[in-house]
Amino acid sequence: MKQTMTVPAGPDGAETLVVVAAVIVQEGRLLVVSKKAAPEVFYLPGGKPEAGEEPLRALARELDEELGVRALEPRFLAEVEAVAALEGVPMRMTVFEASIDEEPKIAAELAQMRWITGDEADVRLAPAVRDQVLPLLRNSGLIAS
Repeated sequence: MKQTMTVPAGPDGAETLVVVAAVIVQEGRLLVVSKKAAPEVFYLPGGKPEAGEEPLRALARELDEELGVRALEPRFLAEVEAVAALEGVPMRMTVFEASIDEEPKIAAELAQMRWITGDEADVRLAPAVRDQVLPLLRNSGLIAS
């Protein structure tokens, strides 16, 4: 059984889920994925580090497991705090910007993947992606406003 990292409970008693994720942009579009557990909600590719696993190692493992790709030149982009869309608990997501070595293919627990501009009416994004990551990408010019 895998152990995942959480941050000790805060004053409200809820543990904070620790997640690493990748912003992968090609031709002005962001790669998002959905999980079989909630195929209607799209997230950044990535996942939960195992106990003692460094963020970049966790990101490399998750991208390989989920999409069969390697992150090229990952760079820290942001630390995002929100409520995890699926688990409904506080979440701290470390986001890295990266390119990838080949065309991604869904595997593991993923249901779908899409390349989006963020303006699609038929894509329901996780709140952290919709409210924090997309505005950051638009402000930095990685995705058109």
